Parts: sequence; structure tokens; C-alpha cells
Amino acid sequence: METALRRIPENIPEDFIKIRIENSHLTEIPRGSFHKVSALEFLWLNFNDITVMNIKSLEGLKNLTELRLQGNKLRSVPWTAFQDTPSLKILDLKHNRLDVLPEYALRHLPALTYLDLSFNQLTVVSRDVFLNWPIYHAQEKQGKREETTTTVVVALHDNPWLCDCRLKGFVEFIKSVSSPIILMNSYLTCSGPGLRSSKFFHEIDLKICMKPVATSPETNFTLQFGSNATLFCLVKGRPDPTIRWTYGLKLIRRFAESQTRVDEETVRSQLSIPSLNLADRGVYTCTANNFMGNSSASVLVNVKSQNVSTSLSPAFPRASTEENVYIDIRIAKQTVYGITLEWYAVTENPAETWYTIHFGRFDAAKKELTYIGPGINSYSVTDLLPVTKYEICVTLKNQAPRAGQCIVFVTGSDISELEQREKLIHIIVIVCAMVLAVPAGMYACTTESRFTCFDRCIELCRKRRRMENTQKPTERQGTFDSLQAASDEGLCKDSNEDKRPRRRSDDKTQKGKVTAELY
Repeated sequence: METALRRIPENIPEDFIKIRIENSHLTEIPRGSFHKVSALEFLWLNFNDITVMNIKSLEGLKNLTELRLQGNKLRSVPWTAFQDTPSLKILDLKHNRLDVLPEYALRHLPALTYLDLSFNQLTVVSRDVFLNWPIYHAQEKQGKREETTTTVVVALHDNPWLCDCRLKGFVEFIKSVSSPIILMNSYLTCSGPGLRSSKFFHEIDLKICMKPVATSPETNFTLQFGSNATLFCLVKGRPDPTIRWTYGLKLIRRFAESQTRVDEETVRSQLSIPSLNLADRGVYTCTANNFMGNSSASVLVNVKSQNVSTSLSPAFPRASTEENVYIDIRIAKQTVYGITLEWYAVTENPAETWYTIHFGRFDAAKKELTYIGPGINSYSVTDLLPVTKYEICVTLKNQAPRAGQCIVFVTGSDISELEQREKLIHIIVIVCAMVLAVPAGMYACTTESRFTCFDRCIELCRKRRRMENTQKPTERQGTFDSLQAASDEGLCKDSNEDKRPRRRSDDKTQKGKVTAELY
């Protein structure tokens, strides 16, 4: 009691009948922890820090009748572990963190008379958990069907039950529970959703779950250039589905989307598009999904303009007419999974300027498009393939990429032993041409030529230093030039300090490098 034991002793006498270890900071119950104590009947491990219970942690305990694990940190229990305890009658798991009760959790507890699952994190439980419990069914003895006389006390109170359609069967079971099961506290309450919060099970009437059905009152809009548009989508479903809007198969970000509940099973989603321009024409799709399935509804938006022809296919909306725009982009971060791109843009109306991210393999005819709303200046790409050349561009919404708006980078194949073990992809980046003012023809860095490129970078850094030493320092501009200067200085510094020939084995130890092209 109240010791820094931290692990279960290995020298417990074989004839012990009762073991009680509490407040001793145990963190797990390893395999065969008590397999030598075959006479054990009572095992109390309350108020420890147990988070892991091995599937064979109760091995050899055929005589165990009472197991108490109150006040630990268990998020799950290997229920098949109770195959080794056929005589278990009392199982106390209250004040843990259990959030799942599998359908066959109680299958291996035929002799149980007391089960305490109160004060956990259970939200949804199937009625089948109890219907599959052997003690709940009538037993057959000698060919004659007889009702079991064993009474079982079950504690399920003080869990955050989510009373939607998924809990329908369980709620009905609790309402009709009778011998041989007795609830310690029959007043189970809901923690949600919405108006059902704090209500008792016997006060609610749940309906069967249903797949979402999405509809739109109007499926075709024609509006004037510069006007505001509001699109509506009605969704029915149980439980409440997740609703999202897409445009051109890409998820819409930063448009004003709001939801209003119409009735118990219907939600109205509203999408507001301020100040329509020609780039906003096209098909907008409202998609709703829950665990039962998904459904979608589409709305076509046309924009009238006296100056520009409106004969445009919705699938290929016209690019923005804004031509004079400056976009400065860079690779701001890299991991073994991917990169994070950042950009700085000068536009006439930054608060309403949308961007398009073009991303894909360098040689791909079509790139994946993602729309980014106003106020966002970064985008992350993950799950990159090794030894692959990619291109990523940032443009105004629906414009084609122009010179200076794209970066080409190559993922490498040199990975450390740890990364090999974890099957992660390492990205090799040598920032050879991101900010150095040299001709565009010099920006040719690939995995095959990165060492030549690196030598060029060293020479360019030396020239730049000589130029900076002859010029008076000036204040840096508030763009990416100032953000990148530190990385340039580090690159030049490293190149001066390390002049020895670079071996391939040395490259394998280098981390956080990317082969990049800017054009």
C-alpha cells in the first residue's frame, strides 16, 4: 500500500489466496504476472496507474473469483483475457477511462454476479453486448430448459452516454431490463446531443438510424457580377451528419458556412459567397455523411457580366481577370512526411483574394487543384513518394501558373536506420535557388546533380558575401526575402566551414534537406 513498487513482484508465494496492491504506481499487468500463484482467489489492484493489461495477464488464475481494478487509467480491456478466469464472480472497473465495450466483451464471463463499469467514458454501447452474455440467456440442463437463478448486479451510471439513434437498442434494453440483471442505478442520463442532455433514459424516445438525404431548394442560380450569393442545402439523417461544401471536387475553405436545425432530424446548411466574380461560376456540391452512408446535392451558379462573355462550362470556370499580382513562394518546412509551402502576395484586395494550389508530379499533364481562401498563406503536402520529382504552384483562383509561381522539388532516397524501421520518407532539399539572384538557368537541382549544384551554391554564397562587404547594410523588406536570409547565411556559413569532399555516406546523415527548383 502506497509504495513506489511500480511493478508486480515475482516472488509471491504460490499458496497466497488474496493479493492487494494499491497506490503503488503500477503501470501495467504483464503476461503471466500471477501464473505461479495458482491458489489466488482475490486480486485487488485499485488506485494505481495501470494503462495496459496484457491479453495473458490473468494466465493460470482458474480459481480467481474477484478482480478489482478501480481508479486506474485503462482505456480498453482485453476481454478475451477472462478465458483464463472461468470462476470470476466480481469484476470492478469503475473510475477508469474505458470508452468502448465490444459486442462480445462479456462472452467469457459466465459466472459473473457483479460488474461495475460506472464512472468511465462510455458514450455508445450496443444492446448485443448484454444479449451475448451467457448469463442473460436461459440455460439448458439435462435437456430441460430452465431459467437461471443467478442474479447479476450491473453498474453503468456516470458515463457520458450520447443519446442518438446509435444508442436506441441499448436504451430500450435498459428500459426493459429484468432478472437476472439488476441495475445498481437505473437512472442513467444522457450527456447529449443538444436538448437530450441531462435527460434520463426513460424520458427519451430514440429513432432508428438513417442514411443522410441531401436536397437543395434551388439548383440553378444566375446572378449579377459583384452581387452576393447564398446557397442552401437541406440534410436529413440520423445521427447528425457531417456537412461540407465543395467546388470543382475541392473542399471550400473560408467561405461563410453556417448550419441551422430545422427539426430533430433535419439540418439546413447555408453557404454565403460575397461579391461574385467570374471565377466563382460553377457547380457547388453539398455533401453529408454519417456512419450509415452519404448523400450530396449540387447547385449551379452563373454570373452575368456585360463586359465578359458568359458562355463558359461550369466544370472549367474562367480565371480571374486580375493580371497584376506578385506572389513570392518558398518551402518553409519539411519533414519525413512532406513539405509546408508559404507564400507572400501583393493584390488589390487581399481580404477577398482566393488562391489555387496546383500540385502533382512534375511530368503530370494535370495537377491536383486546391482552393485556399483569403487570409491563408500556407499549405502542407504529405505522403510524398521517395525519389520523385514534384511541382507545386500558387496562383490566383483558377489562373494558370506563371513564371515565378512554381517550385519543383525532388524527394530523396537516403534515409536513416530509424526512418527505415518506421517506413518514413525522407525529403532531401538543397535550397540552391530560392533567393540567390542568379540566372534562371542556374536553378537546376536534382538528386543526380545535387553535388554540382551544391558547389555552385558555395561559389554564389562567396560572391554574395564579397558584394555585401562592399555595400552598406540596408533594412530588409517585409517579404520572404527577410525570412529566407537566415537560411542563406546558414548555407554560406556551412559551405565555408566544411570544404572537405562530400561522401555518399555523409549524405545519409544529413537531415532536413530538399532539392528545389524555382522558376
